Amino acid sequence: MQLLDTTSINTTPITTAPINGVGSSAPTVLRLSGEIDLFTSPALRQRLFNALDHSTGVLVLDMSQVTFCDAGGLAVLIGTQSRAKARGITLTLTGLRPFMTRLLRVSGLSGRFPVLP
Repeated sequence: MQLLDTTSINTTPITTAPINGVGSSAPTVLRLSGEIDLFTSPALRQRLFNALDHSTGVLVLDMSQVTFCDAGGLAVLIGTQSRAKARGITLTLTGLRPFMTRLLRVSGLSGRFPVLP
């Protein structure tokens, strides 16, 4: 199932690409890449909300190719998690780089998201 196309937003690229999502019981996995910031957050938020429309049970965000994330990016993750939870979907993060792990920790969000290795 093709959920999201790989795209480039503004001059600061953030891309999303489906890894899988076939089958009603399979988790939907999206690979994010690039920078998640003030400029890319609105488009990413819309793409993630659209992905929730096609997800069942678990939505996994592969963050291994994310190179930067600011407060706007954290807000997108929190908003997506809230919307997912309201739909009975678990938002899970995977592939966190050290800077992202540190950002979640210092912002007090490290325990908010389930994290896979």
